Amino acid sequence: MRLAGKRVLVTGASQGIGAAAASRYAERGAHVLLVARSAEGLKRQVERITEFGGSAEAITADLANADEIRSLGESVEAPDVLVNNAGIGRWLFLDDTSPDELQQMTAVPYQAALLLTRAFLGDMRERGSGWIVNVNSPVSRLPIPGATGYASARWALRGLTASLRLDLRGTGVGISEVVPGKVSSQYFENNPGAEERIPRIAKLIPTVTPDRVADAMVAAVEKEKAEIHLPWQLKAFELSGRIFPGLTSYLTWKTGTHR
Repeated sequence: MRLAGKRVLVTGASQGIGAAAASRYAERGAHVLLVARSAEGLKRQVERITEFGGSAEAITADLANADEIRSLGESVEAPDVLVNNAGIGRWLFLDDTSPDELQQMTAVPYQAALLLTRAFLGDMRERGSGWIVNVNSPVSRLPIPGATGYASARWALRGLTASLRLDLRGTGVGISEVVPGKVSSQYFENNPGAEERIPRIAKLIPTVTPDRVADAMVAAVEKEKAEIHLPWQLKAFELSGRIFPGLTSYLTWKTGTHR
C-alpha cells in the first residue's frame, strides 16, 4: 500500500514506538492521527511532525475505557491504516497482581485493539481497502516466568490477529503483526523491575530502537507483510521455540525469574 495521502491512526502515540511510528508514516506523506491519554505528550509529537512539514492531529482518549473507544469510533472516519500499538502492563507473578491491574492489562492492549478494530472494520470492508497493524511482544510466542497477566494479554492479541487474518482474506483489508524484542523505549522506566525479569538467555537478543521498530511498522503496510519479527535473533529464538519447544521452555525457565 502506498502511504502518501492515506490516513493513519496510531494508538499509544505520545511516546516511544507509537511516536516514532507516527513520524515515519507522516514522512511517507500520510496524514497521521495520534491517539493517547496524554494531551501534552500528543501536542509535542504533533509539533515535531508539523515542524518537518508532516500532517498530523492529536486525539486524546483513554483506550482502557470502552466508552471512549466507542466515541472515538463514532467521531473519527475509518482510517486507511489502523495501528494498534498502545500497551501497558507490569511483569508480575499472577498471585502478586491485583485483580484491577489484571483487568487493566487485558483492557490495553487486547480489548483496546479488539474494540477499536471492530469500530472501523465495517467501513474498511465496505470500501474494500485498509490495513491493520498490531504491535505485539515476544511473550506472545515464548512466555517468561513472572509475567503471567502481561503474557496472557499478549497471547490474546496474537489470537485476534490470527483470527482476523482468516476473516479478512479476500476483502481487500489486510493485517500485520509486528513483534520487536527489547526496545529502548520508556517501558522499562515506567515499569521498574521488569527489565530484571528478562531471562538471561533472551539477553543475547540485541535491543532495538523505537525508530527501527517504526521502520518495520511502515514496511508492514507498504509491503503488506503478514508478520515481522526484529531483530533477526528474535526470529531465530522464536523458531527454536517451534522446533524444540521443550528445550526452549526449559532454558527460558532456567535463566528466568524464580521465587
